[in-house]
Amino acid sequence: MPVPLGKLVLFTSMTTSGGCALVYYLIQKTFSRASYYQLALEQLHSRPEALEALGTPLNIHYLQLTDKYNFVDIAKAQLKIPVSGSKSEGHLYVSSSRDAPFKRWHLEEVFLELKDGEQIPVFKHSGENGDEVKKE
Repeated sequence: MPVPLGKLVLFTSMTTSGGCALVYYLIQKTFSRASYYQLALEQLHSRPEALEALGTPLNIHYLQLTDKYNFVDIAKAQLKIPVSGSKSEGHLYVSSSRDAPFKRWHLEEVFLELKDGEQIPVFKHSGENGDEVKKE
């Protein structure tokens, strides 16, 4: 028994929409579990000035996957993570690198830019020793 064209189009569009939503969710989960993402959030949580400027509770939002600033390849990662709190909102800018594939990610710089344009430095790699870092 043939299926009416309208039902076929409806079923196909619902399946496609659901598949796209699932892929979007899985990509967001992959980013949120990555070490460069987690390290940046740890640095943000350790900076009282940044937390005070945003206010509590701190909310981390999904990345804008179409934003050209968000870029990850084998050796370099840069993200623009939307964050908000009770007082303000903004973006956490993250730059990370690693020496080779399957090696550990190292933060290079993390700063918070609030919606009013104020920038709060969160983390800057000191460059003196590979494991030493300097909090500004």
